Amino acid sequence: MPEHSPTSPAHRKARVGDRLVIQSHHEGEATRDAEILEVKGEDGGPPYRVRWQDDGHESIYYPGSDSYVQHLHRRSR
Repeated sequence: MPEHSPTSPAHRKARVGDRLVIQSHHEGEATRDAEILEVKGEDGGPPYRVRWQDDGHESIYYPGSDSYVQHLHRRSR
């Protein structure tokens, strides 16, 4: 599978500050996203502690096949 694919292993590893995106299942349903606050698994793997952008609540989330990690670019200091 291509490296840039949302289902590739690279999109299952996260760092604090990355974005978790959950794709909608139904037409008209919104895509959900969350900021990754903590990576609880080994080597960037799940579960993740996240803050949901739509309502601000925090939860522990185990991503399914409908989700991917969007790696955000970080500036060097």
